[in-house]
Amino acid sequence: MVILVSALILGGLGLLFGAALAFASKKFCVVSDPRLEKVLHELPGANCGACGMPGCMGFAEGLLHGTCTVEKCAVLKEDQRYQIADILGVKAQEKVKKVAVLHCHGGTKRAKLKFIYRGLETCTAVSLVMQGPQSCVWGCIGYGDCVRICPFGAITTGDEGLPVVDQDKCLACGKCVEGCPKQLFTLVPADKTYAVRCKSADLGKIVMQACTIGCISCFKCQKSCPVGAIKVVDNLAVIDYNICTNSGECYRVCPTKAIAKKEAKRWRTKG
Repeated sequence: MVILVSALILGGLGLLFGAALAFASKKFCVVSDPRLEKVLHELPGANCGACGMPGCMGFAEGLLHGTCTVEKCAVLKEDQRYQIADILGVKAQEKVKKVAVLHCHGGTKRAKLKFIYRGLETCTAVSLVMQGPQSCVWGCIGYGDCVRICPFGAITTGDEGLPVVDQDKCLACGKCVEGCPKQLFTLVPADKTYAVRCKSADLGKIVMQACTIGCISCFKCQKSCPVGAIKVVDNLAVIDYNICTNSGECYRVCPTKAIAKKEAKRWRTKG
């Protein structure tokens, strides 16, 4: 009799807990959006985080919840963007291809040193020691943090110790922009031909003492530009790519060769 009662009690508890679990699974279940798998299938799976979301899964969920747009993914190819937009039932916006540009051309041949550094060989670490060994405190340190941080292998170290961006591999994820302690990278439309390869805000005399190819804020480029796309701001020439027409007047009149021209997808100085 005792065994029968115990069995009945255990059986009743089992039925009770089972019913409770069934109710909870119905009440608190999370309905999965069937579009999630389709969106994930179109995403590249790079998980680079350039979109500001925690990987491609976070980005896909953000798209479904409306907290981000498909244009924020720098890695997506054009056909993938349109496929995802079609899945979401929205219109894909036209996207201008951009590439990372290094605003320094000093390197080992032109930039001068103020001391020899011995220590941890990262740009971030070196920049903490008197802002780096270069006489120009604005210039590239050359220890390759950007090379290591690029998730697509688009940046290599060139012959002069400066980072070289492969335009075909660069997907404008912005990792180099964030990772450079000197803030030397910007993302520029790929169809633009000219760039100021200097970031120094020092006066011209100080610039020339540190580097032979720096911007000396002579205003010649600003005066020559037919559309007013280049201005000298805080002793440094800056190009507004929204209105730049690639006329090249700034490149031709620059006396220090601080403005470079893109030829065969590589930046080259005048002469």
